[in-house]
Amino acid sequence: MFEDVTVIGAGRAGSAIAARLRERGVAVREDGELRLLCVPDRAIADAARAIEPGPWVAHVSGGTPLAALDPHVRRFSVHPLQTLTLARGPEQLDGAWGAVTAGTAEARERALWLAETLGLRPFELGDDRRAAYHAGASIASNFLVTLYRAASGLFDEAGAPPEALVPLMTRTIENGFELTGPIARGDWTTVDRHRAALQGSGFESAYDALVEVTHP
Repeated sequence: MFEDVTVIGAGRAGSAIAARLRERGVAVREDGELRLLCVPDRAIADAARAIEPGPWVAHVSGGTPLAALDPHVRRFSVHPLQTLTLARGPEQLDGAWGAVTAGTAEARERALWLAETLGLRPFELGDDRRAAYHAGASIASNFLVTLYRAASGLFDEAGAPPEALVPLMTRTIENGFELTGPIARGDWTTVDRHRAALQGSGFESAYDALVEVTHP
């Protein structure tokens, strides 16, 4: 679909994407048929305006609408639904889902090609649904870090190894997020003990809020 791509941005997303394209035989060079913006969300509009109209232009943001790619009309977006790190390579894209947004049938075809070339499992995302989609993705990824940090602090205080939490968290995912523990059992005495243990941790109000929205 594209013989050559210009990847703009060499951060976590840009590095992994450029490496994957090279693996799949797609040339990564200047003046490519596709200019793929892998820059921070706040920089997308300026980066798009700096490109002379003509080539296809796309971004990999989950929360940024296609209008940020103005004035280009040949445009689309592919968002790899995955947390990425510079410490790993293109293999971290394997098996992840990818949100595809396009305004025309031709753009959709090219977006699907890019997603599949990157090793993603594509699904279509309406441009007007991005805020809800990105909020869901952020909750699932970013707040998992917050929860692990809070739990690790309590384990440190108890003299337990924080790394022991990882198999527990992993198995919760593998079990289809089946709820267990005191909230599932309606054991509010134990929940109150948790509240007491959390005093002074800075996580008390967050714990109460999570209890309120966690239902069996």
